[in-house]
Parts: sequence; C-alpha cells; structure tokens
Amino acid sequence: MKTIGLIGGLSWESSSVYYQIINRRVQQKLGGVHSARSVMYSVDLAEIAVLQHAGEWDLLAQIMIDAAKRVERAGADFVVLCTNTMHKIANQIEQNISIPLLHIGDATAEAIVQHGCTKVGLLGTKFTMEEDFLKQRFGAKNNVQTVVPNAASRQIIHAIIYEELIKGIVSNESRNKYLAIIDELAADGAQGIVLGCTEIGLLVKPEHTAVVLFDTTKIHAEKAVDFALQT
Repeated sequence: MKTIGLIGGLSWESSSVYYQIINRRVQQKLGGVHSARSVMYSVDLAEIAVLQHAGEWDLLAQIMIDAAKRVERAGADFVVLCTNTMHKIANQIEQNISIPLLHIGDATAEAIVQHGCTKVGLLGTKFTMEEDFLKQRFGAKNNVQTVVPNAASRQIIHAIIYEELIKGIVSNESRNKYLAIIDELAADGAQGIVLGCTEIGLLVKPEHTAVVLFDTTKIHAEKAVDFALQT
C-alpha cells in the first residue's frame, strides 16, 4: 500500500471527510481492521482565505509547495490536495516535488465520462467557477462541456462556502438556495452537477435532488485509495 500525502485544512471540515472516506474504503477493499497509510499536513485556512481574496496566488503557491514538500519528506508516495480552489496552482506544485499529485479534476472528469455525461454544471468558489483550471481538465481531455451559474448565483454559492460551510454551518435555507441553482443548471441542459468545492458535499447530498451529483471530495478520496492500492 502506498502512503497517501494529504494537504488539508482547506477547510478541516472537508479534510476530515477525506480521512473518513479514505480509511473506510481501505477497510472495504482489504477487510479486517485495515486502514490507510497516510500523512497529513494542514495549513491555516484563515491565512489562505485572505490571500485568495487578495489575489496573492504567487504567495499561495509558495505555501502549497512548502506543504507538498513536507508531506513528501514525511514519506508520502503521492500528494492529494484536499481542495478544488487550490488546484489553480497545481502545476506549480507538481514542478517542485518528485512524487505525483493526484489531480482532483482528472479524477472527477473520469467519473463524469464513466457516467456518460457530456455537459455538467459546476458549483464552487468564485475562483473555481470563473476561471478555467478545473473546466480545462474536463474539456481538454474528455470533451465535457462545463457551465456555471449566473453572476448573482455565483456570489450566493461563494458566500455560503466562506461564511458557513468552512465553519461547519449547514442550514436548510442555504441548501434550498443551492438546490434552486442546481435546478436552473439542469433546466439549461446540465446532465450532472459537479460539487466543485470540497465542502459542498456537507450541504447537498444525493438524497436532496434527482440531479446527478459529482461530489469531488468523495471522488478524489476514493481515487486516492485506488491509486494507493495499485500494485
């Protein structure tokens, strides 16, 4: 079994879900009392969030590269970045470590293609929805068209993530706002919805909607286990 190197704290709410999914999947795969070999380095999200909104992506890259090097030195065989937004600088991270980075966009694109979807809606932070670093992983390699909500809806989604979900606040009111946006995207032809922020799965689950959901947290964590168990 390979050792999984997790970069967490982005937020710790979703990082804890990664840890649960990874260890439960290892136990399911191997049986008994097996659990995953893993190391995690967590950053302080308060610092990260300020830099994100200030557009300080070069400084953020330095912080993430340092985190990746720390998990590499701790014995990780590959890196799992437990966030969608920070995959904006995935290339810089990959260029500065000698172990693979398991990209959340590639894992999600694989799940989308396996389901037979050619057009998906994307929910996430404004950075993820408005920039192309995730959409390109869907489209360039897999010919999946990605659509995003309108500007007002993007602001609602973004605000709920930073004001509620990263703090562990889950409310029916916010869920209903997300579900209304999901329905709008589905009405516009989206065959599935990518929950492109690792906290959204805390709020919106498959039982809440008839629309197909691609929960990037679950997809990424399960892919990490499959990669770790490859011989």
